[in-house]
Amino acid sequence: MTDRTYYAPHGGHSKQTELLSDRAVFTQAYAVIPKGVMQDIVTSKLPFWENTRLWVLARPLSGFAETFSQYIMEVGPGGGSDNPETDAAAEASFFVVEGELTLTLDGQTHILTPGGYAFVPAGISFQVRNNSAAAVRFHWIRKAFEPVAGLDAPDPIIANEQDIEPTAMPDTEGRWATTLFVDPLDVRYDMHVTIVTLAPGAVIPFDETHVMEHGLYVLEGKGVYHLNQDWVEVEAGDFMWLRAFCPQACYAGGPSPFRYLLYKDVNRHARLRP
Repeated sequence: MTDRTYYAPHGGHSKQTELLSDRAVFTQAYAVIPKGVMQDIVTSKLPFWENTRLWVLARPLSGFAETFSQYIMEVGPGGGSDNPETDAAAEASFFVVEGELTLTLDGQTHILTPGGYAFVPAGISFQVRNNSAAAVRFHWIRKAFEPVAGLDAPDPIIANEQDIEPTAMPDTEGRWATTLFVDPLDVRYDMHVTIVTLAPGAVIPFDETHVMEHGLYVLEGKGVYHLNQDWVEVEAGDFMWLRAFCPQACYAGGPSPFRYLLYKDVNRHARLRP
């Protein structure tokens, strides 16, 4: 498979001569956080992390994301954490877009390079370090695990998308495909993180309207999304949050494929009370 490249923010500041308006959109049905928003002034810090900053793309908030948080982490050489997660109920998915990440999971060390993916179940001890000479940038998607009586806990997963053959959608001649990190029939997992690839000119040809909430980060290319009757143009580095039941369809621009990292909550009953 051809080596992939993934957009990663590097921060910086806008000049005083630049226009302040951008493509940022925040509605009750969806939000668009364009790559130009991810500058030095909007970074955050976390307890017990060294030489690290992050951009928070989504967090549980009334009228916004309800099931997950998503960060882009930037860890400098020698940085990281031996106590990265302070919520014992949180499960995590990591996806590396730039650099080299050392993940120690229950005492076993894994080196994740661009395209590298890891799923860490709730309650499992892990450590994250950058032992390289350059910064590492990766997505960290967190969700409160929803256990089910009589169902085993999910297993950890370590993979790289460049080693996985994408699954083509039916009747698309491979122009619309999904890279799966988790077996979609394994209901132990209550979150899926996948990569969707659309060839230039390919489309999602109907307004999907469904119960799953989405976080979408554009890894490569550009496209146009139809969101709740609005047309929104997006490109590599942009993030979208889509509320459950928000109508959604898109077509890919060119000249490269339109690819995005996709989060969705799955395999659980709808909650009937807070």
